[in-house]
Amino acid sequence: MSRESVQAFFEANAPDIEPVVLTDSTATVAEAARALGVQEGQIAKTLALKVGDERILVVIAGTGRLDNRKTKDTFGNRPRMLPADEVLELTSHPVGGVCPFGLPQPVKVFCDTSLRAFDEVWPAAGDRNSSVCLTPARLVELVGAKWVDISQS
Repeated sequence: MSRESVQAFFEANAPDIEPVVLTDSTATVAEAARALGVQEGQIAKTLALKVGDERILVVIAGTGRLDNRKTKDTFGNRPRMLPADEVLELTSHPVGGVCPFGLPQPVKVFCDTSLRAFDEVWPAAGDRNSSVCLTPARLVELVGAKWVDISQS
């Protein structure tokens, strides 16, 4: 179901972008980078967080780590990772395939400035074996994200 919702999202919003489906798992940053033949930083991992009472998605470079202080300063609260069942309920995507595309409900999406270090990034596309390639600017545009600087320097 979730890969189909991502495919439908791209057909409607960016028909020039085609999800890549691999036989190898892309569930972790290291697996995805190896399978796609790219640097680990180019894997755009999507984190499902609870900040205060709000659930949000943050897309960050694969090698990036959240800086708790910057995140708290930006959002006003300390972030907490959502458990897997809440991630699935929020996004319809399983852990390892979480992405900001084809969501069943509106969710605020933020892209960390760490993504700007790369010409192209590879977020997941709804399951553990699929990804899409696009520029960080196109990612922000497609999902209506806001740029934030919340990763460790």
